[in-house]
Amino acid sequence: MENYLPIIAVTMGDPAGIGPEIIIKTFTQSPVFNECKPLVVGDGKTLQYAAKCMDVPVEINKIKEVSEAKFKVGCIDVIDLENVDLTILEMGKVSAMSGNAAFEAIKKAISLALDGQVDATVTAPINKESINLAGHQYAGHTEIYAQFTGTKKYAMLLAEENFRVIHATTHVALREACDLIRKERVLDVIQLLNDACVQFGIANPRIGVAGLNPHAGDGGLFGNEDVKEVLPAVKEAQELGITVEGPIPPDTMFAKAAQGYFDGCVAMYHDQGHIPFKMIGFKWNNNTQTMESVKGVNITLGLPIIRTSVDHGTAFEIAGKAIASPDALELAIKYAIPMAINRRKKEIQK
Repeated sequence: MENYLPIIAVTMGDPAGIGPEIIIKTFTQSPVFNECKPLVVGDGKTLQYAAKCMDVPVEINKIKEVSEAKFKVGCIDVIDLENVDLTILEMGKVSAMSGNAAFEAIKKAISLALDGQVDATVTAPINKESINLAGHQYAGHTEIYAQFTGTKKYAMLLAEENFRVIHATTHVALREACDLIRKERVLDVIQLLNDACVQFGIANPRIGVAGLNPHAGDGGLFGNEDVKEVLPAVKEAQELGITVEGPIPPDTMFAKAAQGYFDGCVAMYHDQGHIPFKMIGFKWNNNTQTMESVKGVNITLGLPIIRTSVDHGTAFEIAGKAIASPDALELAIKYAIPMAINRRKKEIQK
C-alpha cells in the first residue's frame, strides 16, 4: 500500500463551461501523476478542442475501458462518451446537449466507482439549468450521487485547509430549508462531520453547530427551531461522545472556526455555510476583475463511494478564455487521494 496510486475518475463537467480547461491545466501543470492515476470521463473531442484553443500540446487518449488508460505525463486518458456535437456547442451558453453530456459523465463515473474500476470520483462543475433542460430533474451533483448510489443519509462538506463546513440542507428554497431543520437531520450531519474529521486524521474533533435563527433564536425570542430541534441534537451527540457545541450564533461561530477553534462546523442552510467558506477560499482581484484563486473542495459524505468536487460553478462568463484557475480541481483530487488510500487499507484489513 505504501506506493499505491489510486485511480481517480474526473468528470468533465459542462462542456460549455470551464471544466475542460481546468482539467487540461491540472493534468499538464500539476504533479498529479506522482500521487494517483487520473483519467477523465467525458467527451474526447471537447477535450481536444479545448487543448487546441489553449495551445497546450497534450495527447488525448480516447478509450472505452479503464484498462486501456496509459496514465502517463503528457497524455490525458478519457473514457469517451462521444456525446458532444462541437458544431453546435456554444461556450458559456446553457443547452440541453451540454447538460446531458455532463449528466452522462456523472452517471458513468458513479458506475465505474460502484464496480470498483476506479477508487474515487472527482467532479468538475455543471450547470443546473442545462441539466434540467436535458430532462434530468436534479438540484445538483449531491442529489445525483445519492440517487444512483441508493444513499439516504448524506451531506455536503466544504473543506479548505482547516476550515470545514457541513450543511444540514443545501439546494432548496430558504423557506423550505427552515422546515427541514429537524433534530434527526442535525444529529445525522454532526455524526457525518465527526466521522469525516476522524478520517482526515483528527483524533478528537471539536465541532460547532450554527443556530438557524439570528442569535441562535435568543432562547426562543426569534423562533423556536433552535430550542426544539437543534439543541436536542447537540445534546444527543454529546451523549454519544462527540465534542460538539451549539447552537451558536453563526457570526460568532465562523469567526472562531476561521482561527482554528473548531475542526468543523454545521451550517443549517446553503448560504449560511457557503458565504464564510468562500470568503476564505475565493480571492477576487478588483483590478483585473477576475478571481485570482478559487480554492475549496466539496465532499459528499455518507456515500458508498468517494466523491470530491470543486466548489465553484461553470463560470460561463470566462469559459473559453483560458484564464480559469485550476486550484480547486487540484485540491479536490488531492483530497480524494488519501480518502481512496484509506478506504483501500480498510478493505484489505477486512
